[in-house]
Amino acid sequence: MTYRPSGLLLCSSFLSSLLATGHAAAAQTATTTTQVTATTTTGTLAGTGTPATAKKPVRKGAETVQVIPHSTTHEAEQVIVTAHLDRARSELSPTTGASVYHFSRQALENIPGGDNAPLNQVLLQAPGVAQDSYGQIHVRGDHNEVQFRLDGVQLPEGLSVFGQALMTRFADNMSLTTGALPSQFGFLQAAVVDITTKNGTTNAGGNLSIYGGARDYFFPSLQYGFHKGKWDFFATADFVHDRVGIENTTSSFNAPHDLSNQYHFLGHARYTVDEDTRISLIAGISNAEYQLPNNPGLTPDSWSQNYTPPAGATTNSDSLNEHQKQITDFAVLALQKEIGAFSLQDSVFTRYSSLRYSPDPTGDLLYLGNAQRAARSVFSTGTQHDVTWRAARDHTVRFGFQVFVERNVSSTTSTVFPQTNVGSTPPTYGPNPFNVYDSSGKTGMVYGVYAQDEWRPLRNLTINYGLRFDGVSEYTAEHQFSPRVNLVWKPWKNGTLHAGYSRYFTPPPFEIVSGASLTHLYGTSGAPNSLTNSKVRAERDHYFDAGFDQTILPGWHIAFDAYYKLAKNLIDEGQFGAPIILSGFNYRHGQVNGYEVSTSYDRGPLSLYGNFAWSRAIGKKITSAQFNFDQGELDYISSRWVHLDHDQRWTASAGAAYTFFHKTRAPLRLSATLVYGSGLRADDDANGIPNGLALTPYATVNFSAVQTIHNTFGSAWQGDTQLRLDVINLGDHTYMLRDGSGIGVTAPQYGLRRTILCGISQGF
Repeated sequence: MTYRPSGLLLCSSFLSSLLATGHAAAAQTATTTTQVTATTTTGTLAGTGTPATAKKPVRKGAETVQVIPHSTTHEAEQVIVTAHLDRARSELSPTTGASVYHFSRQALENIPGGDNAPLNQVLLQAPGVAQDSYGQIHVRGDHNEVQFRLDGVQLPEGLSVFGQALMTRFADNMSLTTGALPSQFGFLQAAVVDITTKNGTTNAGGNLSIYGGARDYFFPSLQYGFHKGKWDFFATADFVHDRVGIENTTSSFNAPHDLSNQYHFLGHARYTVDEDTRISLIAGISNAEYQLPNNPGLTPDSWSQNYTPPAGATTNSDSLNEHQKQITDFAVLALQKEIGAFSLQDSVFTRYSSLRYSPDPTGDLLYLGNAQRAARSVFSTGTQHDVTWRAARDHTVRFGFQVFVERNVSSTTSTVFPQTNVGSTPPTYGPNPFNVYDSSGKTGMVYGVYAQDEWRPLRNLTINYGLRFDGVSEYTAEHQFSPRVNLVWKPWKNGTLHAGYSRYFTPPPFEIVSGASLTHLYGTSGAPNSLTNSKVRAERDHYFDAGFDQTILPGWHIAFDAYYKLAKNLIDEGQFGAPIILSGFNYRHGQVNGYEVSTSYDRGPLSLYGNFAWSRAIGKKITSAQFNFDQGELDYISSRWVHLDHDQRWTASAGAAYTFFHKTRAPLRLSATLVYGSGLRADDDANGIPNGLALTPYATVNFSAVQTIHNTFGSAWQGDTQLRLDVINLGDHTYMLRDGSGIGVTAPQYGLRRTILCGISQGF
């Protein structure tokens, strides 16, 4: 693509004229429009309407509701019941003793891009989160061991590699929980991202948005929600078209061959049977197609010396045509019920995820010796049950279980050269490529059951202790009992100390373990490094965590946390070969430790935060999937500790937002965020050390200006108008995420250069 500054100037001019309109409207004093405000133990829920004199507040349980005369009694009751059940659902999965980073609705909107920002970019604003290529994130030195929950229900893992199938637009708010997790959290335990989805009560009405700018970026979206009677509906859909789908393989402004088209949908329907019973259904679709960026300047290897490419075939590495398509569909059906001293949520869920890679038939043969058409899919279904029993004044007992049943299918068609001197070195190859087909399938199960007691022996001391039993029966059959204990002590006003220990059992992600035969490609240019392929085993950890948090002044909060993980069969992942499909393997021994410091200030129109983290992640002796590695790497790592390829020593993030004219009809919000990384790992070829070097540190700043005009068209058409200007990588800093070396790294990737985007959204 050619960079077109004229289009950006037009976008900027358009936005400037609308901002001027917004400032003119700001001169008018806003009228209070609060209709119903339900205050619960977890926050505030607000709606909008026309001004009126309030009646006396009505108490119901722990909620206080202020009903406006023109509101219908039924609408007020709907808000009351929603707040009551939302609070009960959150209490099913407490985070006692863990480290929790909350993203409120306002915090999500303050981040440049707002709902248009990818979810992984939002999570980078939490402490201890490092960015990687293909939209991956690493939390506290782990690879991809992050579980995602929708309204408290854990989703099975999928095959999404480029970013996430879940979008920021789905979330009303969310949290990221790390540390020594209580026993209800199992399987993937580096972090828990719990997304509270939007619904027709909290997000009534509709919104149409058009967003875009540089690099053919075009991002329309639509959402609509409403509640009627006992029913509540919400749906959102969007389409993303751009030329930044995957990280650039060069430092140039535009990546070669990087077009992507993505479709996303989320629908949410809820039926409130009574004030203690609710049934909900969430369904989502993600469909994405990507061009894979080319890596210019490569030289064909020895296997192509006698090969004559077909007439008209592209042979330059900067002009190849590789594609990858990813699909993820999921659905969650949940029943929530309050029965006296018991609260419960029972759910069933299913997820289908597939990935298909289409090679460049000639180019992949020339440069890789294998033009492999690959397809992989995983179908997961299961159930989750969580129960809270308020057994006594000082004891809250929780118990439940989870079961996932998964079916993994893999098929490949490899076009390769035959080796003419099998068993000899150096190898020589014939000129006529041929096809090798391989397929495999496997059905497996992951299960876990837990029980725990939250005990308050003293007014300011809470002890949460429990036990899990987890098992896996897939490519490996293993199980483990896992005790966990957390202590939370509040020794003084607005101060909290916590410490915890958790035993973890992490099954190998089913979708990244392939059952393909290694012998099928023996004696060809696509032969593996060896035929050794020990099975990937479950990771077993001892995890220790301690820290404190303190409110210094109203609105000003600080926190510190330190952690240490001692791992057996530590699971890591890497990309081996042209298809961007991650493959899992184990280090026999692993250690991860670090600390985090965070602070935030929220007062009136001003919001500030800053996070700083140090981490070290190392492993020794690769004990599975050995065929992916050179023998020299295996020999070195067998007796020496090495940095994991995603180990980043220093990580930091910060943000600031200020809203001008916040008491008027036309507030203007300016915000900026910063992400710093000391660099992921690369091979030290001079000394023969895998992952022996750290890449160059980098820091990027994103900027945003958002002009809102409340109720723009008055009574003729109720709804707010919002205009936004976002600049990603404001300083146009060129930085490298990967240099193409390192364990499980096959190509260089650079961070996004300066990108200017603008948009307009209209509520209705």
